[in-house]
Amino acid sequence: MDLTDVAAALLSAVLHAGWNAAVKASRNPTQVMTAQMLLGAVLVVPALFWSGLPSLASFGWIAASTLMNTLTVVALLRAYELGGFGLVYPVVRSLAVLLVVPMAAVLTGEQLGTAGMAGILIISLSLIVLAWDAARGQGVTTQALRWILAAGVGTAAYIMCDAQGVRLSGSPWAYGFVVSITNAVAMGWRQRRAGPPWAPVAAHWKLALPMALASMASYLLILWVWSHAPIAPAAALRDTSAIFAVLIAVFWLNEPFTRTRIAAVLLAAAAVPLLRFG
Repeated sequence: MDLTDVAAALLSAVLHAGWNAAVKASRNPTQVMTAQMLLGAVLVVPALFWSGLPSLASFGWIAASTLMNTLTVVALLRAYELGGFGLVYPVVRSLAVLLVVPMAAVLTGEQLGTAGMAGILIISLSLIVLAWDAARGQGVTTQALRWILAAGVGTAAYIMCDAQGVRLSGSPWAYGFVVSITNAVAMGWRQRRAGPPWAPVAAHWKLALPMALASMASYLLILWVWSHAPIAPAAALRDTSAIFAVLIAVFWLNEPFTRTRIAAVLLAAAAVPLLRFG
């Protein structure tokens, strides 16, 4: 990965952390999430006239990514109910990072060097440290662990679908625009029993609009990186979003900056140069 790829993946992580923190802080996370996805889809429709459609060879991966993303959202929401955001999110992302390594080796023949593997393990360790900090004094049920595992596997699966699909698409922008639309359609269908799909947009558009812009920019950046750079290191850098979420919580939400959180941030920082040369 060259420095431009590293910077793009880290910027993607910052944007991803920002809009996820906004969802977490909202009064109705599910409705706000639905609103930002629907608004994102509306925003990218005109952009398709500029980018055109992706290659037909990528449409199978688009369908698979949409399915995996929908199943992951279902598992995540259930895991959040049972285990809480602070525990679930970093564990899911660390599982995904670790699972992407063998998946990438099987599907693309990607082999990481010692530095790359060390960087991925350190990123995973930093996320586990965050999860441990959130879980101290709390019991974690077997049911919660099952949903966490399902979400981790689903996350790794849609990462691989997107990485494969964008390389066949001919344009990361066209691929990202179409997947954003299919994901929004799937989310709207999933929420159909809660009322008309545009009701969340009408209720939350002021919050959801900047979130939609941040989400789309984050997604397009990582797709651009995956279109030509190694998948696993880029995915690991993107998953430092959990670390940036901690920093956002400390500086904007006035949460405590504990020793454990400091350790997680330092571990993640140490991993970046390893991934750059891995």
